[in-house]
Amino acid sequence: MISRINSETRLYVLIGDPVEHSFSPLMHNAAFQFCGINSVYLTLQVKSDGLGDAIKGIKSMGISGLNVTIPHKVSIMKYLDEIDSNAKNIGAVNTVINKDGRLIGYNTDGAGALASLKRGKGDPAGKKVVLLGAGGAARAISFSIAPFASRLVVLNRTRSKATSLVKAIKKRINIDIVGEELTINTLSRELADTELLINTTSVGMFPKIDETLVDRHLIKPNMVVFDIIYNPPETRLLREATASGAKALNGINMLVNQGALSFKLWINLEPPIDVMLRAINRGLRGG
Repeated sequence: MISRINSETRLYVLIGDPVEHSFSPLMHNAAFQFCGINSVYLTLQVKSDGLGDAIKGIKSMGISGLNVTIPHKVSIMKYLDEIDSNAKNIGAVNTVINKDGRLIGYNTDGAGALASLKRGKGDPAGKKVVLLGAGGAARAISFSIAPFASRLVVLNRTRSKATSLVKAIKKRINIDIVGEELTINTLSRELADTELLINTTSVGMFPKIDETLVDRHLIKPNMVVFDIIYNPPETRLLREATASGAKALNGINMLVNQGALSFKLWINLEPPIDVMLRAINRGLRGG
């Protein structure tokens, strides 16, 4: 964090519920300090029924920008003054700029996830992909990987949300894609020949670190298993993926990549990605 806070310090926040697990303040405050920017990043827990009031408060207090996490990535859209075309297509927002009192929404999740997959040798190009979840992060990631995957299967515990996401993607991208209810039967069938499994749900996130949606026997050695959760850095899903011989990727690089894109939108400077990554890793080690 900057050494001195004064009347010119700009405020950036993360809103969501829960937010106590987030390492975003470590990442962004380290970037602000490294770049000599007089800004501070904080987390604000916002319940779903208080989202509208929170957005009014953000405007009235002149908060410069925000990140948005579960469960507000879709619902926040109706409160914004403008939405970037990419975020509008995705149907979810994770980054907002306050530009002279007008709140403009963007989405950096999808690009962050795709960069993370490529860096981790989990490139979706030509692969069958099974994606768990149909929330805001799932929407962003689906739209980003759909042009490259040979087949995309969206599984969600509420089937209607999966089919709704599939319909939205089909309107814009010509791809072999289906949406189904997430059950042991659909998992067994679809994971039999899947090359890339992506968990976009919060199942397994701190503090419920022993939860998983996928039985270990369904994970094959030839799979890449990507869990967008980063706290803990090794979820039960990833532990069992490693034990099964699969390649396991956590959400740390996605967090940093999407955060770096948010930083650039807010500050209009190239983000110090290495500084941001070191800050996250220190936080995960308890440093």
